[in-house]
Formats: sequence, structure tokens, C-alpha cells
Amino acid sequence: MPIEVACHLNVLVPDMAEPELGRALRTLSELGYTAVVLPPIDPDSAPLGEWAAAFRDHGLTPITIAGQAPGADVSSADPVEQERGAQALRRMVEATAALGGDQMNGVSYGLFGRASTAAPAGAVDRAAAQLGAVADHAHDQGIAMTFEVLNRYETALLNTAAQARDFVAASGSAHLRVHLDTFHMAVEETDMVGEVRATVPVLGYLELGQSGRGPLSAGSVDVDAVVRAALDAGYRGRVGLEAFSRLVLTAEASDLLAIWREPYTDGAALAAEAIELVRKAEAG
Repeated sequence: MPIEVACHLNVLVPDMAEPELGRALRTLSELGYTAVVLPPIDPDSAPLGEWAAAFRDHGLTPITIAGQAPGADVSSADPVEQERGAQALRRMVEATAALGGDQMNGVSYGLFGRASTAAPAGAVDRAAAQLGAVADHAHDQGIAMTFEVLNRYETALLNTAAQARDFVAASGSAHLRVHLDTFHMAVEETDMVGEVRATVPVLGYLELGQSGRGPLSAGSVDVDAVVRAALDAGYRGRVGLEAFSRLVLTAEASDLLAIWREPYTDGAALAAEAIELVRKAEAG
């Protein structure tokens, strides 16, 4: 069976609004994608039933993104804030199931954004314990939970694959999995391919993002080598595409992610090239 390939919806459209959503889902389905990564959603107000029907109609499995917020943070030293953070994650697990999804990604271990100091003592251990419990709960609901490793400018908690492997061990969960993104790895890792291989036993999502946030064929990341290394090491999970352009994203999302340029202007063409690159690497 070919490996499943997912695409961030934001590669093609800025949000979940119709009719653009329907056109984007149709394009991804026709290109051969099997899953789509959603932008952050509010599980309490989103039309989950309508979206679930749209995903089913296009044969695409939705992947949600779960995060944390001030006052609801599993890495906090305040037990009340920790519990609020865990509750937010559990609510997103429920929303994922309602959407017909089977995977929840995201920066679920703490706040997103450049930190002013190193991570406080105990923050990583607190987050690991909370995520381990949520991952076990998600598994019971048929949802695989991953957490994304970010570069130093977007978090002070987890920046490398080695830290992620230690985090999984500290969680005590047999179900928590790592989400590696080659964009972030290009900043932090001295041996990207080697770290991908080493993480395969606990890898739940391998995301391909180029150094310039644009087409996978243009940048410093050797996409072919990364995909081949993962598959040679036994990885059979999803491979995903992520790219951002200010032309496509909302201004708010562009500012949050520091997307000041337009690395691409045609999201469908970028997605078509990306899945072709993955299939060629898979074929060897």
C-alpha cells in the first residue's frame, strides 16, 4: 500500500469558508492526497457535522491541530492552568472524532511563540505527564495524538528530535507520538536524516516543509533523502506537506507565523509537485 500523504489546507486556502473549502478539498482529492490538515478551529462553534460530510464526500481524512493558551497550559506550574490545558486538548479530541478524523497534531505541550527565557524548571515534565494522559484518552477514542517539535524561535520547550524522544519516554504513554517538521529541523538539527531515522519508532507524522516555506523542490532541505530514510527505517505513517504564502494566508496567520513574503502563488501546483516528489522517493 502507498503511504498516506496529507496536505495543510492553508497551502490552498486561508480558512474553512465555502466555497473555497470545497474547491480545495476537490483539488487535493484529485491529486491523490488522502488527508488534510485543518487550520486551528474552535471546537465549540465550528460546524463539525457539515465539515465532516465535506471530508467524507471528497474521501479525505481531517487532521486537527490542538494548542494551548494563556491560562490553559499543561506546562504551567499552576495545577488549575494545567487542568484547563488538558481539558482543551480533550475537547479537541472529541472534535476530531466528530469530524471523522483519526489524528490530532499540534503544539500541545505549551504556548506557541518566541519565549523571553529558557523553559522554566519542571515545565517539560509537567507537560509530558499531561500529554501522556491525553494521548491514552485519545487512543481510546480512535485518535492518534502527536506533538510538533518547533525551532527555538517558536518555543523554548522542545526543539530537537532527541528532546522529543525523551518527552515521549517521560510521558509514560505507549500512544503519544512525535511530529517532525523538516522546516524546523533545518534550523535545529545537525543530522536531519539521522534524527528522522532515530525517531521512527515513535514517529507519528513526518511533515515536509522547505527552508523558505515554499515549493519542496526549492530550498535547503533534501526532501528525497528524508522520505527515503524514514521509509528505509520502517516508517509507514503519514507524510505531510506544509507551505505558507502571504498571498494565501490571512493577514493574522501570516503575522503570527512570520510569513512576510509570497514563496508561491499557486497552491494547487505546489501540492501537485509535492505529492509527485513523495511518490518518487517512495518508489526509490
